Amino acid sequence: MEQSAPSKFWFLPLLSGILFIIAGIWIFRTPESSYVALSILFAAAFFVSGIFEIFRALGNTQQKSWVWGLVFGLVDLIFGIWLLSSPVISAQVLSLYVGFIVLFRSISSIGFAMDLKNLKTSSWGITLLFGILGVFLGILILFNPILGGITVIVYTSLAFIFIGFFQVALAFSLRKLK
Repeated sequence: MEQSAPSKFWFLPLLSGILFIIAGIWIFRTPESSYVALSILFAAAFFVSGIFEIFRALGNTQQKSWVWGLVFGLVDLIFGIWLLSSPVISAQVLSLYVGFIVLFRSISSIGFAMDLKNLKTSSWGITLLFGILGVFLGILILFNPILGGITVIVYTSLAFIFIGFFQVALAFSLRKLK
């Protein structure tokens, strides 16, 4: 079987990159509809995750912890159905979810900064500062869900744009391999 050169389909990452960049710009330009779409995707992820977890648990009944997998799967499934049945609740829960993730990761960052301080590294202070700022931002998001929605839109849009530029750069790198 003949192997193809990595450069043979160099244009595919280029097309993918352009699509990601366009999607990222679209998300920035249409934040309300983008947020609704993301909250529906968020709800669908719980729904699908629940189904997968239930099947995994039922396929592994010989393991001691299979019941916990079934319980978590059912919780995710029910939560997903509930969120899918009410897009408004899904949008609110998404903001709270982001707020809690930012808060918990920032608290973890503060703990990590203390570990760095104990290891006598010079960068512990900046890590602590960003951890404290993150805690503040997490609390703001929890008490102001609109800020959480804006955060989700900005992060998603930037992620799509960055992925797009990476794909475009990859395409041109592959093209040079001819």
